[in-house]
Amino acid sequence: MSAQEPILSLHDVRRDYRQPSDLIDRVGRALRGAGKPPVVQAVAGVDLDVMPGEVIGIVGESGCGKSTLGRMLTGILPPTGGEIRYKGRPVSSLTGAARRQYELDVQMIFQDPYSSLNPRMRVVDIIGEAPVVHGKVRRRDMEDFVAGLMRKVGLDPAYRFRYPHQFSGGQRQRIGVARALALDPSVIVCDEAVAALDVSIQAQVLNLFMSLRQEFALTYFFISHNLGVVSHISDRVAIMYLGRIVEIGTTDTIFGAAHHPYTQALLKELPVLRTGRRQFDPIKGELPSPLDPPSGCPFHPRCPHVMPRCRTERPLLRRIAPSASGGQEQHLLPGEQASSEGTDAAARKAEHLSACHLGDAPS
Repeated sequence: MSAQEPILSLHDVRRDYRQPSDLIDRVGRALRGAGKPPVVQAVAGVDLDVMPGEVIGIVGESGCGKSTLGRMLTGILPPTGGEIRYKGRPVSSLTGAARRQYELDVQMIFQDPYSSLNPRMRVVDIIGEAPVVHGKVRRRDMEDFVAGLMRKVGLDPAYRFRYPHQFSGGQRQRIGVARALALDPSVIVCDEAVAALDVSIQAQVLNLFMSLRQEFALTYFFISHNLGVVSHISDRVAIMYLGRIVEIGTTDTIFGAAHHPYTQALLKELPVLRTGRRQFDPIKGELPSPLDPPSGCPFHPRCPHVMPRCRTERPLLRRIAPSASGGQEQHLLPGEQASSEGTDAAARKAEHLSACHLGDAPS
């Protein structure tokens, strides 16, 4: 795989959840004429290329599908539809040693540093078990291997025989980081990895992520609802709403020239250090139910710029090209984003895409 090719590529990735239905429920639905059980669209068609060595932040409200997307990338959940490619190969076609290598190369750090650690295991076993099982480390070398990893994540190796409940929240999260690093991954999916920590510990863990990125040439898929945290660590930011990416661009572009009204509303409410009173205008309404998503643009029930077209036509991601007149838009051709082989990697990473009818030429 060359540096020009995505290490992970998602094309129209979807994940649906269907309510389990027994015989009585099916008979009842047939008598009522209710049809099939409802389908929850947790992820409703995501196209995304992740380049080697980059940090891409995924931001959105609770329930937008960002954690489900991360779990599909790591193989914890299978996608209902679409395709995930790793180093150019479809994950669904990987078997045997190739499949196992993919599962070792893509690791995950979970949100809750306590519930994700086995309370009956000592830290030396939590970190060292997987590399021993997969033949990366000999059992007699496990303690030295774990001690080295603990030093890299800022923990005293003398604590390796302790249990998770004997550590603070920040220390437990560092244990989770060491466990992910133990398998020598290429990609780490961080699912709200600092959300459960206080602000000072968050900064320490974020700085740890950045230093480890340089040392191990890691690619991060960083999931968060905190735009401030994402701005500190990410090269690119993707904004998700109701299972779809509605805007994506470099961190500077998203924070300096956001196009989608949802992104603008999120940025408007970021805390700032300044004196004087401030008027807070939260986003109106609640996130719609994925059981019954709105027609057209999913954000239109809450959008301050809603137009009649927004209620009937779902906008596609389109390129936002900067210009002296304030910006032009160009429709993406079908499959253009997914089939970008040969395109300069830096140009792809710098693309600013938004799914909004604002600025469209009248149709």
